[in-house]
Amino acid sequence: MFRRTALAATSLLLAGALAFTGCTAETPDDDATTGTPDPAASVAIRLVLEPGNLDVRETAGAALDQILIDNVYQGLVARTADQEIVPALASDYEVSDDRLTYTFTLREGVTFHGGEELTPEDVVWSLTQVRDTPEYRDSARLAHVTDIAADGDEITLTLDEPDSTLLWTLTGRAGLILKKGDKTDRQTAANGTGPFTLADWKQGDSITFARNDEYWGEPAGVAEVVFSYVGDNQAALSGAAAGDFDVLTGFDANLREQVEANGDFELVLGESTDKGTLAFNSTEGPLADVRVRQAIRQAIDKEAIVTALGSGSTQYGPIPSLDPGYEDLSELAPFDPEAATALLAEAGAEDLDLTLTIPSAYGTTVAQILVSNLRDVGVTLHVDPVEFPAWINDVYVNRDYELSFVLHTEARDFENWANPDYYFTYDNPEVQELYAESVAATDDAEAAALLAEAARIVSEDHAADWLYNGASVLAISTAVSGMPEANVNERLNLAELTKSEE
Repeated sequence: MFRRTALAATSLLLAGALAFTGCTAETPDDDATTGTPDPAASVAIRLVLEPGNLDVRETAGAALDQILIDNVYQGLVARTADQEIVPALASDYEVSDDRLTYTFTLREGVTFHGGEELTPEDVVWSLTQVRDTPEYRDSARLAHVTDIAADGDEITLTLDEPDSTLLWTLTGRAGLILKKGDKTDRQTAANGTGPFTLADWKQGDSITFARNDEYWGEPAGVAEVVFSYVGDNQAALSGAAAGDFDVLTGFDANLREQVEANGDFELVLGESTDKGTLAFNSTEGPLADVRVRQAIRQAIDKEAIVTALGSGSTQYGPIPSLDPGYEDLSELAPFDPEAATALLAEAGAEDLDLTLTIPSAYGTTVAQILVSNLRDVGVTLHVDPVEFPAWINDVYVNRDYELSFVLHTEARDFENWANPDYYFTYDNPEVQELYAESVAATDDAEAAALLAEAARIVSEDHAADWLYNGASVLAISTAVSGMPEANVNERLNLAELTKSEE
């Protein structure tokens, strides 16, 4: 039986922090942060994509996970920036050897932001609601959980077959614990257990968190965090120079000189599971031909994209290097414009016209390179920049697109390639079977090997193109410490954030 305790989790957190420091491209010098932390401080963080609403149960988009999970909402378990699973609202947990029984010991002394006590009944209700409500976007993740029961402070989940993804699932949206019967309008408000409360949302401008002084753990190090949504990089940099921001995310590393010009900020690069994904709608038209898809992949200079962005690395398959099942698949679609031109001719697709739908917040760098690269092999690419809510509606929901680019930030999200209803439009029964076998595996190494096998097939099918594995790029004020550096587009746990007195 596998058992994880809070003490073991603390050790993993420390070990993970040391390991991350060793492999990060750039890390700030802790000695550069001077002064005494000010518990009354407010920290202003620039983000790019604002959520359309705050309903973490039913609304798609990484913008919600990024700020709400860990800070406002929590689950029985959580994940660290380097992907370790650790206790949260559970003080410890056990997993049976056959991986059919998961037992969690509920932490004592936890209250919701509304003042209500966290009870075992809240946990049972929350998880049951997710499992039994198909409208909740993560409902299917708990499909193998047949029983959710509480006995005193112990909550037991019983499965009908092993699910190697369950603990990871419980660190995300499906595992969030809400108050039973709570009437909060989750689209505009929140009632969680985290170190911050939702204080204000000025739609189109900013979201403000306030320190939760009744938090069960160590109180947050700052009184307030303000997330300001600024789409234009130059406007954000000007705001930082004027003292409007303490942290910037969502820009490229080529702006280092401008960021660090006055010595008040340091550019930091961290690892991430960000996947710059060029999706192909292969349901009809020229993109239904695998030769056309392969040609497009081989026409694109991935190294040029990484160079233009100033950070990150090339990626040739659906699994990034931080996730289980990663394999270097570069040999499957090397940059070769001549081969691409020949494939298009073989497919009878010369002088092809295609449209790329891309959220406008991503800027023009990637789109310009794609236009140029595809022009070199006879493909005219029309770029359609849209606001992110429009991308969600047109591409994600209605699958009304030819090519689409978006940055997929979620870790361990290979399941999307095993889902024919996902907006990728990819439907391969062999991949679906391999993924199912991976989920059912009781050995982590076996599960990862099955994922690698499935990922190779997806890349061999040229189901999409993966333009780069992005880095987390931040500009952090020298007055700020404790800012997460890895996977910042996926999750921003700000519990340890501090800002020194001026």
